[in-house]
Amino acid sequence: MSEKLPVQVAALYQFTRFEDCPAIKVPLAALCCAQGVKGTLLLAPEGINGTIAGSDDAIAAVLAHIRTLPGCADLDVKFSRAATMPFHRMKVRLKREIVTLGVADLDPTDAGAYVAPQDWNALIDAPDTIVIDTRNDYEVAIGSFAGAIDPQTRSFSDFPEWVRAHRHEWEGEGQKPKIAMFCTGGIRCEKSTALLKAEGFEQVYHLKGGILAYLEQVAAEDSRWQGECFVFDERVSVKHGLELGSHGLCRACRMPVSEADRAAPEFVEGVSCPACHAERTDDQRIRYAERHRQAALAAARGEAHVGATFGEREAD
Repeated sequence: MSEKLPVQVAALYQFTRFEDCPAIKVPLAALCCAQGVKGTLLLAPEGINGTIAGSDDAIAAVLAHIRTLPGCADLDVKFSRAATMPFHRMKVRLKREIVTLGVADLDPTDAGAYVAPQDWNALIDAPDTIVIDTRNDYEVAIGSFAGAIDPQTRSFSDFPEWVRAHRHEWEGEGQKPKIAMFCTGGIRCEKSTALLKAEGFEQVYHLKGGILAYLEQVAAEDSRWQGECFVFDERVSVKHGLELGSHGLCRACRMPVSEADRAAPEFVEGVSCPACHAERTDDQRIRYAERHRQAALAAARGEAHVGATFGEREAD
């Protein structure tokens, strides 16, 4: 059972105003390293975002520090557990946005209304609700809520253009549409509801805590979720109860691979998968194969190999 797993994983974010991100970075990074915590934290003038992992006491110490930062007393955190450390390094990075939408002067604190996981089914079951998945195409491909619209975006920064291209489909003849949006942990749908409000929509809602909170709090027999949820760490995907999912990761393109993908002739562990096989050169595959060999040797020695990690991908 997941409660017996030794590593605590904390996914967190908070939209708030930071005046001096470099001054916040130094003590935060030092504390994480001192506590043996690993993962990635992003700092920007609009707030903090990231996922970290470590012992229960170490995570508690880091979260206590973050909650002393301006506007972070009510920090939103989603907890899960892992059998082994899902990260190999600790990074605290300075960014322009904690999740990149690319819309100037957007106030992410002016977001839509929260909907608790327990109330989400009633909202999305209503025939007049438009349900939109704000995640990227490769995430939606392995799971989503039944009936949700897939924008088929490659990056979150593509979402504003998609909204402006499709808004006429929702508005009808003078109607004010009711729009419900969701994402993995809540940060992208929170920012996207702020975008829709800035675009003039009024009835805008988003799933509090995102899919992860829903899968944790809503029983499988009552769920409207279909498939698994992609996560940005070595677990790759989770299912109801935040149990480990069945997807692996292609180390060449960083895309999730299903059991069927792994059975395909285009899949070579550490080298290629059906999604990227045709897009890679022979030279690239040779390099990937050597990287995979070195990672396997390091694992046999009980050592971490950075080339085998999840890499730099974030919820873009």
